[in-house]
Amino acid sequence: MMPPMTFDPLRSNRPLIVYVDFKSPYAFVAVQPTYELAETLGIAIDWRPLTLDIPSFGGSARLDRDDRVLESERSAGQWIWVKYAYKDARRYARLRDWTLRGTVKIWDTTLAGMGLLWAKAQGDRLLRRYIETAYERFWKRDLDVEDETVIESLLREVGADVAGFRDATVGEPRAAYLSQQDAIFDAGIFGVPGYVVDGEYYWGREHLPRIRWMLEGRRGAAPDVAYRRVARDAQ
Repeated sequence: MMPPMTFDPLRSNRPLIVYVDFKSPYAFVAVQPTYELAETLGIAIDWRPLTLDIPSFGGSARLDRDDRVLESERSAGQWIWVKYAYKDARRYARLRDWTLRGTVKIWDTTLAGMGLLWAKAQGDRLLRRYIETAYERFWKRDLDVEDETVIESLLREVGADVAGFRDATVGEPRAAYLSQQDAIFDAGIFGVPGYVVDGEYYWGREHLPRIRWMLEGRRGAAPDVAYRRVARDAQ
């Protein structure tokens, strides 16, 4: 039930493509604002997984459950970046009373991404339940995204038909997924949340005002990076 793996990273039959990775705190805090934008505009989103290779640019580390560092392959500068990223994302998580705990290691979210595609093939409502449930549990440290039994169980819980899922995560299907990931990076898409409108890629939820402007037909001057709630509070 996986969708075809041959695709254009910058094109869709839907007006908005959104790339996410479950191990990204920035993608986590962007999901609901993105859904809210789509609901306001009455559009459907083409959600796609992007499995980030964080150690290649942010280093890696392993912590115990009390957040003590057990192993580290990060420079001092990389630690500063990682700590700031969590601090920054938590600012927005707190606005919605979400739990956002730092991860104990750099997770391989390939299986979770394949689960996203599996859910996507079974409808938007089911996909939304999968995305929201996976994000909520992962950032509470309640979801092992590397365990196929856990991902299969989550899919079943949100209402998916899981017959054949395990076979679709190994061998040729897995190779096809990884090839798709290479194509995404080769297209210049490197971070999440990633938004694509009319073939243009934008990295970060701060671009939502501009994305809305584009989706509404680019009427008037393009907006600056800002949020409506923040603008109201500043008045």
